Amino acid sequence: MTVTHEGLRVDWLGYATVRIEGSDAVVYLDPGRYGVLDGHRPRDGDLVCVTHDHHYDSEGIDRVAGEDATLVVYEGVDPEGIDRDVAPLDELGRRVDRVGERVSVRAGGVRVETVPAHNTPDGHLREDGTPYHPEGFGVGYRVVVNGVSLFWPGDTDVLDVHDEVAASVLCPPIGGSFTMDRHEAAALADDLGPGLVVPVHYDTFEALETDRRAFAADVAERGVPVALEDPEQTP
Repeated sequence: MTVTHEGLRVDWLGYATVRIEGSDAVVYLDPGRYGVLDGHRPRDGDLVCVTHDHHYDSEGIDRVAGEDATLVVYEGVDPEGIDRDVAPLDELGRRVDRVGERVSVRAGGVRVETVPAHNTPDGHLREDGTPYHPEGFGVGYRVVVNGVSLFWPGDTDVLDVHDEVAASVLCPPIGGSFTMDRHEAAALADDLGPGLVVPVHYDTFEALETDRRAFAADVAERGVPVALEDPEQTP
């Protein structure tokens, strides 16, 4: 499903993968993993952003990144420490910009801002009380394409810093277990008041199963437009 909002074409391709197309650039956020890009190899991306180790997929990046693409990768991403078969960043054949938290850069013709992403002490934790995503492990991205902003918070609970983010399109994770759940994401949408909500990071595997229609109804009742994708119908 492609959603058009203020001149942007936005696609959730599955898991955390979002494609954004404007007249200025094509952007991919966290492309790949769990087969979401099987059969998808356009290599049309001008910019590819990666939030953290869990979403680093070198094959996925290669499927979507154009020859002259810029890769914006959080500085905490460590391919050598990932227990999956991934290539090092210097073997991807594209320019790589490493970024920290709370930075603003221009890459691939796009304004990119980073926001901290992590679990909170009273958020979604392992049984032993440790976070799946500790502070410093990842970021979220706000990208501005054709003057329209889109915010992907990353793998995170709702944080105080989110109140500072202005976004025309919000792509919150709603699967719970490791991140904010659908109730918390709906409340975040209500607080931020975007022009459109496109939920992501749900129903990819058992731990991320959620009632997406209940989420959509919750958000709609708060007066915020929402576009809902059926993960079984994504490419």
